[in-house]
Amino acid sequence: MPETIVESFGEGAEPLLIVHGGAGHRSTPLTQEDIDSAHAALHTVITAGHSVLKNGGTAVDAVVAAVRELEDAPNFNAGHGAALTSAGTAELDASIMDGAGNSGAVTGVTTVRNPVTGARAVMDQSEHVLFGAPTDSQLATWGVETAEQDYFITDKRRVELENFQKAPNPVFQHGTVGAVARDASGHVAAATSTGGIVNQEPGRIGDTPLVGGGTFANDQTVAVSCTGTGEVFITEVAAHSVHARVDLAGEDPATATGQVLDRIAERGGMGGIIVVPAVGAGIAAYNSGDMYYGSASSTGLSTHV
Repeated sequence: MPETIVESFGEGAEPLLIVHGGAGHRSTPLTQEDIDSAHAALHTVITAGHSVLKNGGTAVDAVVAAVRELEDAPNFNAGHGAALTSAGTAELDASIMDGAGNSGAVTGVTTVRNPVTGARAVMDQSEHVLFGAPTDSQLATWGVETAEQDYFITDKRRVELENFQKAPNPVFQHGTVGAVARDASGHVAAATSTGGIVNQEPGRIGDTPLVGGGTFANDQTVAVSCTGTGEVFITEVAAHSVHARVDLAGEDPATATGQVLDRIAERGGMGGIIVVPAVGAGIAAYNSGDMYYGSASSTGLSTHV
């Protein structure tokens, strides 16, 4: 079974933000330029989310601010710079949940500039939880900003897809971004966004837009965002399973997350999970070899590449 790496952040009931930029084996080693760029991007992401918390904002606003920046950065697989389908297109998914149980998600969107804002619009402005490819009329009604498909597609992702399709034994490369937060009022929230996996069939949906699969939040327990082998995270209901272990089995977040990742590994999957509890230290854990992540609390800001 692959080794699970766990790092903790924060303490008590102080405001806390943890983000991830995707987990998985990297097809090629990062160059120093890649490393420096990723650290800089994560710093921008964390600063955006944590500034909301420092100014007394809500956990929901903080995770949206952080994930928007993750979607805007081409370093990560979400929004601008998302992985491409076998047809060379970008199909984007996102979800959000607050600690009171409100949630929203979108899947298969191709023109939403920041998919997390589409997910929040579903949560705040509709009576539903999940929309598949909402129409331009719906997006306009919700005030969601759109962009042409070319905005999401980068040259780096085009080359990645070409190399994948030429390789004799390609390994699927996946990645997802997400954020979890606890605000000064003790409320928690989680948001997750992705472009899926390289060369996925058009129409494929992973765990990201499924509440309980890739995202979950409960003010009494934890906020969770996942990244990894989506099909396994779906069938393990990974995000909700972390919550259930904390809530029903009385496990601490680190133990609960480790147990869920072990179960995913037993099923042939891998990935990472970030967690912020209602009270106490938050964690970033992964069994995939690599994961981008970072945090911000009263003790400072950190990034890991």
